[in-house]
Amino acid sequence: MSPPPETRLKSACAGGAIVLMVLLAYLPALRGGFVWDDDSWTFRIAALLRDTSGLREIWVRPTAMQQYYPLSGTSFWLDYQLWKFWPAPYHVENVLLHALSALLFWRLLRQLEVAGAWVASAVFALHPIMVESAAWITERKNVLSLALCLGAALAYQRHACAECRKTDQDAAHGAVAAGSGSLPYVVALLLFVGALLAKTTVCTFPAAVLLITWWRRGQLRLRRDVLPTLPFFAAALAMGAVTFWMEKHHAGAQGAAYALSMSQRFLIAGRAFWFYLGKLLWPANLCFIYPRWQPNVGEWTQWLYPATALGVLLGLWLAKGRIGRGPVTALLFFAGTLFPLLGFFNVYFMRYSFVCDHWVYLPSLAPIALAAFGLSKLHDYLGGARLLKFAMGGVLLLALGLLTWKQAGTYATMESLWRNTIDGNPDSWMAHNSLGNALFRAGKTNAAISEFEQAIRLKPDLAEAYTSLGVALNSKGQLDDGMARFQDAIRVQPDYAEAHYDLAIAFQQKGQIDDAIIELQEAVRLKPYFAAAQRRLSSLVKPGAR
Repeated sequence: MSPPPETRLKSACAGGAIVLMVLLAYLPALRGGFVWDDDSWTFRIAALLRDTSGLREIWVRPTAMQQYYPLSGTSFWLDYQLWKFWPAPYHVENVLLHALSALLFWRLLRQLEVAGAWVASAVFALHPIMVESAAWITERKNVLSLALCLGAALAYQRHACAECRKTDQDAAHGAVAAGSGSLPYVVALLLFVGALLAKTTVCTFPAAVLLITWWRRGQLRLRRDVLPTLPFFAAALAMGAVTFWMEKHHAGAQGAAYALSMSQRFLIAGRAFWFYLGKLLWPANLCFIYPRWQPNVGEWTQWLYPATALGVLLGLWLAKGRIGRGPVTALLFFAGTLFPLLGFFNVYFMRYSFVCDHWVYLPSLAPIALAAFGLSKLHDYLGGARLLKFAMGGVLLLALGLLTWKQAGTYATMESLWRNTIDGNPDSWMAHNSLGNALFRAGKTNAAISEFEQAIRLKPDLAEAYTSLGVALNSKGQLDDGMARFQDAIRVQPDYAEAHYDLAIAFQQKGQIDDAIIELQEAVRLKPYFAAAQRRLSSLVKPGAR
């Protein structure tokens, strides 16, 4: 039975309010350009974006892009067909996908009959920790994946409700057949596979489905509840394995930065658990790259992080008979969906930091829903005055919206992003090096040189900073100093083809053509598909090229 027109009108207005609030809060980002790593999904893969052969490569060749997320790659392919590299539509799409996820979250909570559903949706929509996912074009993966995942959850819950309405005898006899053949079930499976192909951080979805089922009924039945999730688990494990391999062997998540013992990884996981909960509760000092912790198994205070996290989960489990299953379900969902990103698996970004805002995008749903439920109950306890309800909600959402507006502004330009990062993490060598590159492109050479030198002081083996510094010095005519920096880069990383290439250019500028040819040959040997080096080498070895 469909709801009456006035109910539909109220829902439409409430949904429209969320979309409007999101668009207003994200206006600074909508006017922004491309920032760090956006080129990995735009300019660097331009050859894949131009025609249908590139689209085919995106799907059939896992190493064609930075990561094997072909559905996200397809969205960028479509963007290129429509607006080439005009950044505004990319930003608008990201923000609208975030708003869509907020609406789907609201719908899911209403379907699950959770009090405070609209407030939870609005808080998710306006929470500043979500800005990294919605304002950073690279994280199209995140917002697209979550929207599809929430769509899958809605379809699966519709399927589950239909199964629950059957008699126990019918369910036991036909749960698997009905589940695998009913339209909502098929839609849920297709949407979930799509979510995995957008980004595999949603791989915990089938476990979350079982957790929600347990929360609602207090038990799990093998044939009605567990068996229908097996295709979802199979898809999740398959895509998870692909992503794990890609992160390690293609993205480069291996080496000294990832040489961590299991004890150290437990310390990281425990600290990350509390870090994210703290940022959700009090979103102050958000940063693009947080300081990378030093896990020390010999320091007993660091063990308080995992110990207290496990203690809270155990306490909520033991108290579920008195306070209900909701709190332990929310914390288990939070910890479970965070698990792939808690440090037990190598992820490339952990080279810079063990935590980042966009990793809590999906896990945040449960704590936010729990908090909104608590606010709803507090409102009822205080008498349920309508004015009080609007005042509480209005102050909260206004504060979050203003914080999101401010945070979204940091993603407007490369320079603003890195300056904000350095404000929050002055010892980030990566931020100093990246700010130097942004300043150099803007023609601020002296300021860029200062940032490169600071990056080298913080990380003396950073070959990229040496080469960037060398290029900046060369641009000022300081060829000998620039060449010395290229040689420093080769000293700390002998297989760095770009340093050999830049050194060759410097040799050529000084008229030392034989030395230039030697360096170009080495660059091509180290990186056979280095097109610029190949072209320059060909021009130098031609008769009369000197």
